[in-house]
Amino acid sequence: MITAFVLLDVDVDRVPEAAEAICHLDGVTEVYSVTGRYDLIVKVRVPHNEDLAEVVTGGIGKVGGIRGSETVIAFRSYAEDVLDAAFSLGQDRTD
Repeated sequence: MITAFVLLDVDVDRVPEAAEAICHLDGVTEVYSVTGRYDLIVKVRVPHNEDLAEVVTGGIGKVGGIRGSETVIAFRSYAEDVLDAAFSLGQDRTD
């Protein structure tokens, strides 16, 4: 499974509508409105690179109000390792 993050520069008055449209695209798992250089960050999970290209160019790229984008592909998620460690704290206690 491929995980990618699409960083979007969106017309400020179109952010809510763009986010709503993107939420309904196949392969999109999360959409965040953020501060900083970009306006939206989109998390995409797909089985193949070709699917990623379709979501980004065939889906997200056609949403109105988007001025620019940058896509980054994740190599590894550390969140599960961190969560596993956090949940295992104190499990060796018997009281």
